[in-house]
Amino acid sequence: MARLHLVRHGRASAGWDADPDPDLDDVGRTQAAAVVDRLPRPGVAIWSSPLLRCQQTAAPYAAAHGRSVQIVAEVAEIPSPEGIAMGHRVQWLRTAMAGTWSDLGDRYTSFRDRLVTTLMGVETDTVVFSHFVAINAVIGACLHDDRLVIRSLDNTSVTVVDVTADGLVLVEGGHEADTLIR
Repeated sequence: MARLHLVRHGRASAGWDADPDPDLDDVGRTQAAAVVDRLPRPGVAIWSSPLLRCQQTAAPYAAAHGRSVQIVAEVAEIPSPEGIAMGHRVQWLRTAMAGTWSDLGDRYTSFRDRLVTTLMGVETDTVVFSHFVAINAVIGACLHDDRLVIRSLDNTSVTVVDVTADGLVLVEGGHEADTLIR
């Protein structure tokens, strides 16, 4: 059995409608430094989404433990639709987040399934720096729930999941401030 600590990135310097790959703002950098003490000590693998805000959130943890970060494309944020204008991405995401993976079709269920399959293959304890929707996809896999959003996750919240022979098991859903959405 492996234990996954899924960390949502720190606060970004720009929204999804302004920059496809923003860095962290000052608050986000403070959050990234603070999450180090809430994560397991050395001996775990460290994965990050290829997006800058996740890599920057992972950096203080990796530096504190003298470890490198492995970039894993499958833990990236949900892709926006092909050809959508930057200014329309937020509205698309709001609409998508109110529905299910099945509502979005094959491109998005394939994204979710690749993410879940990748994490199911993890054999050692791993800290994964990822995104709101991607972490919700994992929570959904644990709970057998097709909704895009199941929990409201704060920046640098930590969701703990065990990888077992029977599937992914939700151990801890994040901070007390994170709420289950019904």
